[in-house]
Amino acid sequence: MDYKILKTEVIEGIAVVTISRPEALNALNTRFFNEMDDFVSSVKNNTSVKAIIITGDGKAFVAGADIAEMVDKTQQEGSTFSKLGQHTFSSFGELYIPVIAAINGFALGGGLELAMGCDFRIASTKAKFGQPEVNLGLIPGYAGTQRLSRLVGLGDALYLLMSAEMIGADDALRIGLVQKVVEPEALMEEVMKIAKTIAAKGPSAVKKVKHVVRQGLEMSLKQGEELEAREFGSLFGEGREGKEGMKAFLEKRKPNW
Repeated sequence: MDYKILKTEVIEGIAVVTISRPEALNALNTRFFNEMDDFVSSVKNNTSVKAIIITGDGKAFVAGADIAEMVDKTQQEGSTFSKLGQHTFSSFGELYIPVIAAINGFALGGGLELAMGCDFRIASTKAKFGQPEVNLGLIPGYAGTQRLSRLVGLGDALYLLMSAEMIGADDALRIGLVQKVVEPEALMEEVMKIAKTIAAKGPSAVKKVKHVVRQGLEMSLKQGEELEAREFGSLFGEGREGKEGMKAFLEKRKPNW
């Protein structure tokens, strides 16, 4: 697929995806979702890619969905557009490799929903966050009502969703919306460092951590414990990463993944 919105490159096994519609503050439209779906499909079985970083071009990460595309939609078309975005952002969680949001600027509406679809979020001190949909008489449509409460808790989620207040990076860090805040000029270097750190760990272990944690959120504690025990055990045995990792530790050498 010929990308018009996404810029992609792979650096030492780390795929960097830059959303580039700076004239529209990287607003999300149907073309974006089609391109992102195509990209996710392209890396799904590519074992040379160890992590994905998603960021924005210009002063915005993503400032929202494209209102000009949405304004004339019917009720059914609105629901379809919602499901399109939900599908794309859910696909990040279905990948076995980490997907990291490098939030360089405005992450509003659909932009925040995109960031929340990632596995975790690193923000610039200049980043701004919010779900302003109620200002338009709307609600979030790309699972923002569901993910925000799971990430920050019921009270903070309802406050942000109902008030449409825009918060800065420090407040986002305080409530657990992002995991780290760095200076703008250090953002991509820091996120790349984190991605490379993860990529150096046991590949199967990293995949299973993501799988067990994400699946466990949809289960009871008992079911989650059973899933964890199965996946823990799967890493034992000759030729398995767990065996190699433990031997390397005892032999005081780097593991050969």
